[in-house]
Amino acid sequence: MSFFKRIFSSEKKESLDKGLEKTKTTFFSKLTKAVAGKSKVDDEVLDNLEEILVASDVGVDTTLKIIKRIEKRVSEDKYLGTDELNQILREEIAALLSETNTGNDSEFEIPKDKKPYVIMVVGVNGVGKTTTIGKLAYQFNKAGYKVVLGAADTFRAAAIDQLQIWADRVGVPIVKQQMGSDPASVAFDTLKSAVTQNADVVIIDTAGRLHNKVNLMNELTKVKRVMQKVVEDAPHDVMLVLDGSTGQNAFEQAKQFTAATEVTSLAVTKLDGTAKGGVVIGISDQFKIPVKYIGVGEGIEDLQVFNKYEFVDSFFK
Repeated sequence: MSFFKRIFSSEKKESLDKGLEKTKTTFFSKLTKAVAGKSKVDDEVLDNLEEILVASDVGVDTTLKIIKRIEKRVSEDKYLGTDELNQILREEIAALLSETNTGNDSEFEIPKDKKPYVIMVVGVNGVGKTTTIGKLAYQFNKAGYKVVLGAADTFRAAAIDQLQIWADRVGVPIVKQQMGSDPASVAFDTLKSAVTQNADVVIIDTAGRLHNKVNLMNELTKVKRVMQKVVEDAPHDVMLVLDGSTGQNAFEQAKQFTAATEVTSLAVTKLDGTAKGGVVIGISDQFKIPVKYIGVGEGIEDLQVFNKYEFVDSFFK
C-alpha cells in the first residue's frame, strides 16, 4: 500500500526493528507453521491466525475484528494465496489503528498554542514510568523545548531520587519536596516555577498506586484542580504508562486507570524484552486512546514516537 513510505530516519527505524524483533520472530514462526502446505487462505488458516494473534496479546476483541476484515477480503477474492497474507495483515492492522486516530506523528512535538504544555504521567510502579519521563524530557530538550520536571510521586523516596538522577542527566530543572509531601503542592510549585522560567513543557510524575481506585481518583482530581490555579486548562495530557511485557495485565491496568481518571494518551514500554508487542495494537483499538510513545530498548534514544505505519512495517518486515 502506498502509505507504507519511509517516515523515520534509518537509525530510528533500525532501533524500532530491533525492539520488535522478539515479537516478530515468534509471530512469524507460528504463522509459517499455520500456512505450511497451504496455497490459499481457508477457514483452517484463519482459525490458526486467530490463535496466533490472541497468543501475541493482540486481545480477543481486536483479533476478531482483524479476522473479520480478512474474511471479507477472502470472500471477495476466492483464491487469496497464503503468500499474500502478510501484506493483507499489514494493511488491515494499519487500517484498524487509523480508526483510533493513533500513531500519526513522527517527531517529539507539542501544540504551539499551549505554553507551558502540561503532561501529567500516571501508571503503577514498575512499568517504567519515571524512566519514560526522563527519556521524554531528553527528547523534548533535544528538540529545543525548555522542560521542567515535577516529582509529585511523594510516596516513595526512590521515585524522587530517580527523577532527580534523570533531571541531572538530561540537564533540566526539577521541582521536588520531601517524601510524604502533598503531591498537589508539588504540582502547584512545579507549574509556578515553569511559568516563571517561561518553560515550554512540564512533566509531572504521580504516585503509582492502584490498590484503592477511589483514593487514586481523589488524589489525581486534586492534583489537576490545584494545577488549574496556575495554568487554567492543565493538564493538557494525562499519559498512562503501561509495561508492554505484561501483556494482558497491561489491558487490566488500562481499564483500572481509565476508570479512575481521564486518560488522554498512552506510552507502552519494554517492548524489546517481550514477544507481546501485539498488545500495542489491542490496547489502541480497545480503549480508543492514542498510543503516543513506545519504549523499544534501554538506551536514552529508545523511547520513540509511535507511528502506526512504521510500527506495522517493522512488525511485518
